[in-house]
Amino acid sequence: MFDYDLFVIGGGSGGVRAARIASAEGGAKVALAEESRMGGTCVIRGCVPKKLMVFASEMPEAVADARAYGWDATVGAFDWGRFRGSLDRELDRLEAAYRNTLKSAGVVIYDARAVVVDPHRVRLADGQEFSVKHILIATGGRPFVPDVPGAELAVTSNEMFHLEALPKRALVVGGGYIASEFACILHGLGVQVTMMYRGAAILRGFDDEARATVVAAMTKRGIAVQCGVDVARLEQAAGGIAVQGTDGSAQEFDLVMYATGRKPNSGGLGLEALGVGIGARGQILVDEWSQTAVPSIYAVGDVTDRINLTPVAIREGHAFADTVFRGVPTKADHELVASAVFTQPELGSVGLSEEAAKGNGPIEIFSASFRPMRSLFAGRTEDRVLMKLVVDQASQKVLGCHIVGPGAGEMIQLAAIAVKMGATKADFDRTVAVHPTVSEELVTMRKPSRVV
Repeated sequence: MFDYDLFVIGGGSGGVRAARIASAEGGAKVALAEESRMGGTCVIRGCVPKKLMVFASEMPEAVADARAYGWDATVGAFDWGRFRGSLDRELDRLEAAYRNTLKSAGVVIYDARAVVVDPHRVRLADGQEFSVKHILIATGGRPFVPDVPGAELAVTSNEMFHLEALPKRALVVGGGYIASEFACILHGLGVQVTMMYRGAAILRGFDDEARATVVAAMTKRGIAVQCGVDVARLEQAAGGIAVQGTDGSAQEFDLVMYATGRKPNSGGLGLEALGVGIGARGQILVDEWSQTAVPSIYAVGDVTDRINLTPVAIREGHAFADTVFRGVPTKADHELVASAVFTQPELGSVGLSEEAAKGNGPIEIFSASFRPMRSLFAGRTEDRVLMKLVVDQASQKVLGCHIVGPGAGEMIQLAAIAVKMGATKADFDRTVAVHPTVSEELVTMRKPSRVV
C-alpha cells in the first residue's frame, strides 16, 4: 500500500497539469512538491511576466501612432516601480490560481524540495518520506551562464523582473528568442540596448528570411546587434560594468543580461544512482511515453529537453496522466509545433524553414514583403511585414509557414491548424481573403517567388 499513487516533483505547467488530471479525472491519490513558487518558469519568471513587459514596451510607439491618427496623445516617463508593483500582484494572483486548481482537484501540496530515494520513495527537505507508486519529474530548466571572468556581475532572465531600477545602458548576451525579446523590451522601455552574439546571426533555427526581417527592424529601431563576438571578461568599473569582447572591443554598461540558453534542472534529485538516464546536457532521457529507464519514474517538460515550450510540457503532462491513470494510452505529439518570438516585430513559425526543407526535394517559396497599412499611415515607412509559405513542389503540401509583423503570434496559431491538417497550397488559394488585413497575403500569393 503506497502513501500516494503519484508524486510530482515540480509545480510548473507540466507537473500541475499531470497532477490535476491524474487526481480529478484519473481518481489517483496525488501529491506535488515545489521548492519555489507554484506556476514554474512560465508563470513566475518566464512567458507571462515577459509578455506583460512586451505590452508595456509597446506603449510609446502606440502613443506616437495615436498622434498620427489625430489624437492629442503624449507619453511621459516610464514608472518602472509602478509597473513592477502591478506585475508582482498579477503573479501573486496567478500563483494563487494554480494552487487553488490543485487543491480543487484534490492534490496535496508540499512547499518543499523533494528528492527521489528509490523507485518508490521520495523525501522532502524536512525529512518526511513517502512511498509512491509512480514518480513524475517536472522540474523544468534554468538559465545557463558561461564561466567567464566577472560572470557574477551579470543577471539572467530570472532577475529581469525584479530589478530595482531600469538601466540606461544594457548589454544582452545571446542570440536566441529570450535574448532577442528582452533586447526589444528594454529598448521599448527607453534603455540603450546592445546585443552581443557569438554566432553569425541571431535567432538561429528560424527561417533565414524571417529572422533577417526581424534583425533589420531591430537595427532600424536603434538596437545595436553585434554578431561574431562574445564576452571575454566583465569587470566592475566606476561608471558601470566594463565589458571586454573577444574581438578586443571595450564597452561599458549599467546592466549585463545573459540569455545564452537554458539547462535542465535534473541535478541533485537522486536519479542517476537509480539508473535513470541523464543526457549530455543534463536532460532526463525518456521514451515516447515520457517514461525513464526506471519503469516507475517519468519526466515531462523542459527537464527532458525535447521541445522547451510551455504548451508542449502541458501536453506531455496530460498525455502521461491519460496513459498511466485514465487508461487512455496517449503519446505527446511533437510534430509541427508552432512557436512565436515576441520581438518587435513578432515572428511566428510552424513547420519547416526554407533551409530545412531544401533537403527533401524541390520546394516552392511563396513570399510577400510589404509595408503594413497601420504603421505606414502613421509615418513609420521602415516597418515591413513578411508572409511566407514553404511548399513541397510535388505534393503541393505546405511544409512551413513563417510570419513577421504585428500579431504574428496570434496569426501563426491559426495557420498552424491548417499546416497540421496537411493543407496544400491549393487549400490556401481557395480560401477567400479577409480584406483589408495583413494576413490576407497568406491566401493571395499565387506565384512562387522562387523554386529551390
